[in-house]
Amino acid sequence: MKAKRGAKVTAPGAALSRPRERIVTSAQDLFHRHGIRGVGVDAIAEAAGTNKMTLYRHFGSKDDLIIEYLNYKGRKSDEIWAEIEVASPGDPVGQLRGFIHRVAKFIAEDERGCALANAAVELTEHGHPGLHLIQEFKVRQRSRLAMLCRAAGASQPDLLADAIVLLIEGARVSRRSVGTAGPSANLLRTCEAVVASFGVRAGQSQLGANRIRRRRR
Repeated sequence: MKAKRGAKVTAPGAALSRPRERIVTSAQDLFHRHGIRGVGVDAIAEAAGTNKMTLYRHFGSKDDLIIEYLNYKGRKSDEIWAEIEVASPGDPVGQLRGFIHRVAKFIAEDERGCALANAAVELTEHGHPGLHLIQEFKVRQRSRLAMLCRAAGASQPDLLADAIVLLIEGARVSRRSVGTAGPSANLLRTCEAVVASFGVRAGQSQLGANRIRRRRR
């Protein structure tokens, strides 16, 4: 659904910052709620309390704004990983479970799902720079998860990482199509059962922590 022109929509906090910050904040909000193809620069400028001339002064095109949005989503993901590590320092099993819990919570609370996956569907132009960013992010995310599975003592860490990724991506689609009462409601229990089936046990955390430290050197 496209954001309607004439119906003024202002992003939270948009009136309290500089034009560029307001534009970015408004674009992030509108892109997430309506999709990057469902929102035009007019709606973004209006929500930011500015005009198209100012928007194009900061961003040469809508594609530049899309790239800014995707990079922002990637940075937010990195922040979440950092929070997970702080919550379970030196405990790969705890971090793996923390990651799964966080994702399950996000899916339950936000019907829009993964902003990068949604963008990948919308960006149909071959060679669009946004697609490269999305692929790079998804590969990095999967590699990070595989390293964590390995540190947690999984019997087949790469296969476990792939299984978790597929469960999460499927849960996002299910959440969107049939709501929170559908299969996505069982994401947490399903992931925990799959993790356990790969031999991950809490007692392996210290060994796994040592593996992570060695790989980072």
